[in-house]
Amino acid sequence: MNIVEMLCSQFGLKTFQVENAIELIDEGNTIPFIARYRKEKTGEMSDTVLREFDEKLKYLRNLNDRKEDIKRLIDEQGKLTDEIVKALDKAHTLQEAEDIYAPYKKKKRTRAIIAKEKGLEGLADSIILTNDNIEKIALDYIDEEKEVNTVEDAISGAMDIIAEVMSDEALIRKYIREDSLKKAKIVSKAKTEEDSVYKMYYGFSEDVRTILPHRVLAINRGEKEDFLSVKVEMNDEKYIDYMVNFYVTDKNSNHKDIVYEIAQDSYKRLIYPSMEREVRNHLTEIAHERAIEVFGKNLNGLLLQPPIKDVVVMGFDPAYRTGCKIAVVDKNGKLLDYTTVYPTKPQNDVEKSKNILKKMIEKYDVNIISIGNGTASRESEQFVAEMIAEIKSESGHDISYVIVNEAGASVYSASKLANEEHPDINVSIRGAISIARRLQDPLAELVKIEPKSIGVGQYQHDVNEKKLVSVLDGVVEDTVNKIGVDVNTASYSLLSHVAGITANVAKNIVSYRDENGEFKDIFEIKNVKRLGPAAFEQCAGFLRIPNAVYPLDNTGVHPESYKACEKILEILGYDLDSDLSDIDSRIKKIGLSKLAQKAEVGESTLKDIIDEIKKPGRDIRDSGIKPILRTDVMTIEDLKEGMELMGTVRNVVDFGAFVDVGLKNDGLVHISKISKKRINKPSDVLTVGDIIKVYVIGIDLEKGKVQLSMI
Repeated sequence: MNIVEMLCSQFGLKTFQVENAIELIDEGNTIPFIARYRKEKTGEMSDTVLREFDEKLKYLRNLNDRKEDIKRLIDEQGKLTDEIVKALDKAHTLQEAEDIYAPYKKKKRTRAIIAKEKGLEGLADSIILTNDNIEKIALDYIDEEKEVNTVEDAISGAMDIIAEVMSDEALIRKYIREDSLKKAKIVSKAKTEEDSVYKMYYGFSEDVRTILPHRVLAINRGEKEDFLSVKVEMNDEKYIDYMVNFYVTDKNSNHKDIVYEIAQDSYKRLIYPSMEREVRNHLTEIAHERAIEVFGKNLNGLLLQPPIKDVVVMGFDPAYRTGCKIAVVDKNGKLLDYTTVYPTKPQNDVEKSKNILKKMIEKYDVNIISIGNGTASRESEQFVAEMIAEIKSESGHDISYVIVNEAGASVYSASKLANEEHPDINVSIRGAISIARRLQDPLAELVKIEPKSIGVGQYQHDVNEKKLVSVLDGVVEDTVNKIGVDVNTASYSLLSHVAGITANVAKNIVSYRDENGEFKDIFEIKNVKRLGPAAFEQCAGFLRIPNAVYPLDNTGVHPESYKACEKILEILGYDLDSDLSDIDSRIKKIGLSKLAQKAEVGESTLKDIIDEIKKPGRDIRDSGIKPILRTDVMTIEDLKEGMELMGTVRNVVDFGAFVDVGLKNDGLVHISKISKKRINKPSDVLTVGDIIKVYVIGIDLEKGKVQLSMI
């Protein structure tokens, strides 16, 4: 199996791209570094493609290792043949390789093994290989010492041997597997008359080939919670006939009836249960991959939400009995003050709470109140809206509020990192601090939380946790490195997501900064303990020094390209301090290819350098749509069908998107109401954090649910 050829085929890449990507990965380069600074070598493979490529490379290498292991194990039994070697070499999946190994794998003491111990293999061969009278042949196998007392005992044992051989036959399993994945049905039935969220699956049937991933996960959960019984319906008779014809090629065979009986037993007892598991596992694996993909896209959207800079924020963590936790942070996220108020039930101490917060707002000149979207959020929103109206009437002070996703705030509050940042602050208050900072810089705050705890997905608690963590960590790493990190202000938790920087090295950077003051230039970072040349190469391009003496230290130009950048500027008639407003016209006069040749850089690198020097210190998030700032609150009773609203996308799932339009519960835009054109996935159109125009098309006052449409 040629790994390079397989990767070229699967990803639609050229040989040089695959070979170079493998070389770069094997050298220990990080995915963000390869994607950003080795574009000429990879043919501009994106970070997303490179991560998928890396996963597939590992899989194929593991497959090759397993094939060699299987060859060794079969050879140790003295049964390795050229045919087996060829079959293994052609196997493209681990399942195919395991099917080939199945007949040689050591098994528990099965009925077939017991029959072999009784010496009945020869009789089994006669049934398959000859057309002789089996009853007559079976007489020779009667042996009371081996508990083969009758002809029937002998034939029954031989049938067990053949049944196991049939179930282990790789070609039979491959045929049934491939056919059932195209034509089988997944069927679920109710195990109870009790009403539940799984009611639509109480009498449900759909083709395996077309069932949507989120339905698979719902059925799996319904089965786990004992609401559903689930089975896979296959074309049993078709597969049994295939098995018979596989072993009986002579239409006039005397043994066709007995082989049919064996095939029935083999299929029902051995093959079907195994194949049903495989089909269910296959569907579940696809569903897990899709759920993880959805989570990753949503997380990316959440991390890329534009920061609201240069504002003093009051974080408002809503609650009932224990009171609402309040924290005020300055423009840099530094904690200024905190308290607890009780405007919600059971205390309902509204006026006292307003007085306390009004004083804090006036004292610290608060610009925005950031309200968490958890328990008691809408009651708190009502309280805040009333207070804002009073403040405006009393003093004219402009203040607004925003509902922010508070998922993971409680996880952060109790974390080791939160304790290090705020050792003297009560755990409950830390959540309010996080809610405030999420508005100022969502990325910097969210990286402090395990991605799986952020909760912007579907069925995330049902999927493979190891794979979920791996993918989400990759999303965080790619996002952090796309944006870039200010090395002089970033927390060690943010720095630890920069390519090439481990958690320990990140802590060393912060320690060095505390002891020596701000970094003056990018090369000073080499002085940090345990940050060697390899780590510097990986991380340097993603770090920023806003007030650096050398302007390129505040750009995404890698230090390895500083001389090339200076040469480019010289060719274009600039220096590092020049106004570059007409740079595009100057490049056009020379020509991009010619400029790249003169500067001795690749065209991809040249384009990236130009983009960076045109806007030093830029934050790609700034071009995004800022969160909706509100001053008043709306209730579901205020809605009317046909009403136009602006809302924030809070979650995107396979069946639609949940949108915050300022109500207690997010409204649902079903996939069919997202676009006039047919779309395959809502995530093709929407991202978490998007601000969209929607129309009310359905109101359920009793359940508090609202149906929305973008059409």
